[in-house]
Amino acid sequence: MEIRPYTEADESAVIDLWNRCGLTRPWNDPGKDIARKLKVQSEWFLIGVLDKQIIATVMAGYDGHRGWINYLAVDPARRREGHGRTMMREAENVLLEFGCPKVNLQVRQDNLEAIAFYERIGFTQDAVVSLGKRLIPDQ
Repeated sequence: MEIRPYTEADESAVIDLWNRCGLTRPWNDPGKDIARKLKVQSEWFLIGVLDKQIIATVMAGYDGHRGWINYLAVDPARRREGHGRTMMREAENVLLEFGCPKVNLQVRQDNLEAIAFYERIGFTQDAVVSLGKRLIPDQ
């Protein structure tokens, strides 16, 4: 799998992948999420390509205190082949290059498959409560 930065030509294939992976939600417009990422550390929006098809994505970010991972996706037909692990390793390497001491991510509590994946690659559940406040509605 080749890993490269996202390009605008990737948008429809990426959104299709996210839909097939169950990552999209009605209150988060994926097109707007992409546009927002392109304004901040756009080179950290990584795409995994195999046989000229986009099969994986990950967004990394760093605010100077913590790194964050969003939109890790692997084509359901290509799971359990190491692509998710490879994408995460690349995102972690990007963050390490900038001195990021810790990376965080959020997983929906009913997504047991994702939780198990992250635990297999060294993540542990922190004793925190995730709070959110929408500043700009997508709808």
